[in-house]
Amino acid sequence: MQTPERSDLLPAIAELATGHFEQTALSVFRYQARHNELYARYLKLLGRSVADVHSLAEIPFLPIQFFKQHTIQTGVWTPQTTFLSSSTSGQTPSKHYVRDLNFYLQNTRHGFAGFYGDPSEWCILALLPSYLERSGSSLVAMADYFIRCSKHPESGFFLNDFTALREKLSICQSNGYKTLLLGVSFALLDFAEQCPMDLSGVTIMETGGMKGRRKELTRAELHRTLIEAFGVQTVHAEYGMTELFSQAYALGGDIFCPAPTMRVIATEINDPFCQVAAGRSGVLNIIDLANLDTCSFLQTEDVGKVSADGRFEVLGRLDVAEMRGCNLMVE
Repeated sequence: MQTPERSDLLPAIAELATGHFEQTALSVFRYQARHNELYARYLKLLGRSVADVHSLAEIPFLPIQFFKQHTIQTGVWTPQTTFLSSSTSGQTPSKHYVRDLNFYLQNTRHGFAGFYGDPSEWCILALLPSYLERSGSSLVAMADYFIRCSKHPESGFFLNDFTALREKLSICQSNGYKTLLLGVSFALLDFAEQCPMDLSGVTIMETGGMKGRRKELTRAELHRTLIEAFGVQTVHAEYGMTELFSQAYALGGDIFCPAPTMRVIATEINDPFCQVAAGRSGVLNIIDLANLDTCSFLQTEDVGKVSADGRFEVLGRLDVAEMRGCNLMVE
């Protein structure tokens, strides 16, 4: 069922005007507080009402683990598909019900294009074995869409075929293609060990994740290893998760820039309602306006720092949190 509020909010989010983030976020908050049963109950338990909230700092964030335990929907609708998080033995996967898959795909394309240009301009080589080996991965859905958008027939997935990947990379380099090697951390490390090569001019982007297959590394250690193996100046990174429709990108290094539909706020570790000053460590809370049909205000289990300009750094995980497959741990 399409409500008038949703009809108004969708174009406002898809074409988010500069300087309108807070206004749009407050409109989304009011919409979700009325039409999301779980979020409404959470607000009631906190003793917070819509009338209490006048700024982003006053919006309560829903703990992200609720995606493991509850159905999170704003409004009444039937999911087109479901995104599932990776999980190891004994862990419960998160479930993100998707009302409109095309909206997710268009949002990921717009977010990527803001930093790198349209995916159609790139040859996309995706090394995501652990994600391809299961169903329901939002990352695979995004990568598959980018591959289909690409004008280069060389674009594609590479499960474990490093020989084919090396050949495609050589073709791309010799033809001067804009090339993105997108990979989960452990697979990129395996490729680096088995097929070290000069990848000058290729953009290497890691998505995190050792999946229990290798020793956990800091992001700095991972990037240093890949830089040495492939002769590149920097390694890029993508920050995303099953519970989000938007992504952030680190364009070399470990400082992430959020997509236009995304903003990150850090709060005190022992007080989720107290925002910390810019540059101080805290729990990362994410506003994702593209999560219009679920919940846009999520308290993650990541610890990090947010700068005054909105960029952020991920330092590690809360001790009480389960390990997530898509994030690196920091020693």
